[in-house]
Amino acid sequence: MNLDRIIAVRNRKTVYRDGDKCIKVFDKNYSKADVLNEALNQARIEETGLNIPKILGVTMIDGCWAIVSEYIKGKTLAQLMQENPEKKQEYLSRFVDLQMEVHSKTCPLLNKLKDKMNRKISQAELDATTRYDLHTRLEGMPKHVKVCHGDFNPSNIIITEDGTAYILDWSHATQGNASADAARTYLLFWLDGDMEGAENYLNLFCEKSGTPKQYVQKWMPIVAASQSVKGNQKEREFLLSWANVVEYQ
Repeated sequence: MNLDRIIAVRNRKTVYRDGDKCIKVFDKNYSKADVLNEALNQARIEETGLNIPKILGVTMIDGCWAIVSEYIKGKTLAQLMQENPEKKQEYLSRFVDLQMEVHSKTCPLLNKLKDKMNRKISQAELDATTRYDLHTRLEGMPKHVKVCHGDFNPSNIIITEDGTAYILDWSHATQGNASADAARTYLLFWLDGDMEGAENYLNLFCEKSGTPKQYVQKWMPIVAASQSVKGNQKEREFLLSWANVVEYQ
């Protein structure tokens, strides 16, 4: 395999292009179980019929685990938004349509979103009372089994030259409530410093899906708490500030 051409560097992983293949190489100390779970998620999502890069193999390169999948040539939706700011609303509309297409699928063998969130909230740097409140609130939320991406943001969408959209990075995929997935996307816009984009996204999602905005907002402290256990210190502080909002207005 030719690992000369780096196309992305993420936290504890590097993505290379080798011809028509994309090779994601994980750090040496990366959990083997997490790598295999990501590959399994991707394989299961392929079976739903969603447009995603097909997985071609899991291997080891110089003592590091690697996932090999199809290389998709194109630009990310984030790049297109940056290059064509006047079209941002149009791109956001397509972005929401793609997310709703994801939510229209079911995949019974994926991990359950609620289980994952309960685990993460238990690890969050919050006082026992706040954690208890968040666990209780999570248990009271409606149980759904929709495919949730878990990291749905414009940099995880590739648009090819002919306009076809591919959805990347299924490492956080679960089955659960679509509004929790939307709350996560809203917070990702905020973390990126795009508050206007966050509001426009949420308005579009609620309008297109027929979901009351207050319902998505109810998920935000729960999602923020569960996401606060990863990321850098600044991100953690921001997410914990959201998690401490017991009644979101």
